[in-house]
Amino acid sequence: MELRHLRYFITVAEELNFSKAALKLFTAQPSLSQQIKDLEEDVGVQLFYRTKRKVELTEEGAVFLEQARLTLAQADKAVAMARQVSQAKQQMLRIGFVPVAEVKIFPSVLPNLRVQHPDFKIELLSLNNTEQMKRLKKGELDISFTRHNLSSDEIKSLFVLREPMVFILPEDHPLAKYEKIPVQALNGVDFIIPAVEQSHTIHHHILDFAKTQGITLNIVQKADNILFNINAVGMGLGCTILPAYTAPLITSNSVIRPLEVELPYVDLYVSYHKSNTSVAVRKFIELLTQIFYLDINRD
Repeated sequence: MELRHLRYFITVAEELNFSKAALKLFTAQPSLSQQIKDLEEDVGVQLFYRTKRKVELTEEGAVFLEQARLTLAQADKAVAMARQVSQAKQQMLRIGFVPVAEVKIFPSVLPNLRVQHPDFKIELLSLNNTEQMKRLKKGELDISFTRHNLSSDEIKSLFVLREPMVFILPEDHPLAKYEKIPVQALNGVDFIIPAVEQSHTIHHHILDFAKTQGITLNIVQKADNILFNINAVGMGLGCTILPAYTAPLITSNSVIRPLEVELPYVDLYVSYHKSNTSVAVRKFIELLTQIFYLDINRD
């Protein structure tokens, strides 16, 4: 027994005329008659009295009609509820991000997205790279902004931007007197760097830079977040190397000085699951592409 059998039965019961019911159902009368016979065989009882002059429900048919209407109503409700959930998911956007996105990306993209699509529900989650990768693969994030290219068979990653890193130090630090600081002067200097658990890429960029330049940094603090890293410099605890987006955030008693050698650059990628066909994801990526000129065809 299928739902269409119940729909056919209800229409015949309401019309009490196979010809009229067939027209209403856009089917042929012989086919409709056969469908009702098949239904009666499945149920095991006669549902209609049929004569050349009229069609009537049997007592069993009257009871079956009441329950058939309830069954179809429940089925329609189930369809409606499933569609509501699907629509809500289409309009839901869960975005994971590292701090640079909060400064460089969201102010340009989110106001435009809200104007164009006011029904979208946006949830922003500040998460480190590792946590974002886990949640994105599990489908717990729709969009991910990380320092890593996560491209795979399942994940699409797009390069968004590249920015230089800057050397930040207390304004009263001995090295602040230099217009350009000799890189060897950093040897043994107290440093605060981002903790590897929170900023894996930046952490290793700093260590790799020091190794390449043949210097040893005296790491006195590993910061759990960028703001503490900046404030620790302001408190005179040491120097740091951070992405350039942090420059406007440094405290009044900190300064930025160039080195005689070029500091590393860091990249930002946006990633999403290839199987995610959400309207919200598609519109977000379209807008991001327009503003930052992303190469959507590049892996």
